[in-house]
Amino acid sequence: MRNWRTPTVVLLCGGIILTLAMGTRQGFGLFLQPMTLDHGWSRETFAFALALQNLIWGASQPFFGMIADRKGAGRVLVTGAVLYTIGLVLMALANTGLQFSLATGLFIGLAQGCTTFSIVFGVVSRIFPPERRSMALGLCSAAGSFGQFAMLPYTGTLISHFGWFDTLLVLSVSAALIAPLASALVEKRDGAGGAPAQSVGEAVREAFGHGSFLLLTAGYFVCGFQLAFITVHFPAYLVDRGLSANIGMMALALVGLFNIFGSFASGALGAKYTKKYLLSSIYLTRSIVIALFVFSPVSEGSVYLFSAAIGLLWLSTVPLTNGVIGGIFGVAYMSTLSGFVFLSHQMGSFIGVWLGGYLFDHTGSYRVVWLISIGLGIFAALVNLPIQERPVVRAPAPRPAG
Repeated sequence: MRNWRTPTVVLLCGGIILTLAMGTRQGFGLFLQPMTLDHGWSRETFAFALALQNLIWGASQPFFGMIADRKGAGRVLVTGAVLYTIGLVLMALANTGLQFSLATGLFIGLAQGCTTFSIVFGVVSRIFPPERRSMALGLCSAAGSFGQFAMLPYTGTLISHFGWFDTLLVLSVSAALIAPLASALVEKRDGAGGAPAQSVGEAVREAFGHGSFLLLTAGYFVCGFQLAFITVHFPAYLVDRGLSANIGMMALALVGLFNIFGSFASGALGAKYTKKYLLSSIYLTRSIVIALFVFSPVSEGSVYLFSAAIGLLWLSTVPLTNGVIGGIFGVAYMSTLSGFVFLSHQMGSFIGVWLGGYLFDHTGSYRVVWLISIGLGIFAALVNLPIQERPVVRAPAPRPAG
């Protein structure tokens, strides 16, 4: 019987998985105010749990990537679905900051390590040929963006009608849908992707000995810092400036909407132009957009304009970054190497989320974190320029005598 797991099916199911996994987490910022008010927590307590989630997500990603590369992505995705469902239920039941950190940070952090970009991208990269790979990765990134656009209004509407507790229980049911979708991403890993005679340890050592891999990793740290800070703190920032919570929800939804176009466009452009220059341009433009917003009067119109502009740049780094990894090192250990780069991204996410809450509690303002985001964007634009995208040349494996 003809294999039903065609590239189109894999791309479609992988995209829906990213829609659910990424879309659910993008709405966590909407819980900040109602949960902290009901529990009497500080914003730093809530922010630390989300920061811990990003850190555990990143720290676990390389290891889940290794399992996916060696044993296939299907079982990793199913594990993630179970962890995601349990974590959302425990998040609703948490009564203390420690319980909230364990549910939101540990369980959901591990769940995201099993269900997000690195795992799905590994399968997609191996099933699509090189000339179509960048476009396919762009479509996957766009699916994650659609999750933000669709799930944010969905989450916000549930909170306004049923409260945050029942909303988390409903989201747990949505997350469970990842498990049946994972069946489309089951792989036979023997010789997948034309793997060279190279162990996973050799692949990791090769990558960390490559200067361009380290530069790419440094730039991705900045991406995580900027995106996580905005995702978690932007709705509260707007309320602090006198705007309604609904505007904050719509702003993040607009980010998700325009992110669909930005992700798709970056994947298409990455198939034609040098990826490192595209990455550098994205980081620099982010800094310009943030600076224009921070140093201008805040209004409903300026918020929506900022959301649209930053949305075009939001996940546009993802297909390009993973495209560079696949172009240099091949796709045999794509999930593993992408996971290590993503660890840097999540270290940036941890600092961005936690620092936003810490500085707000101590200064009453997010201004310093906005300024740090601008400076880091310029740094990322510069470190991407020296990257060399040429494929590594490996010595052929020795052949047995005779």
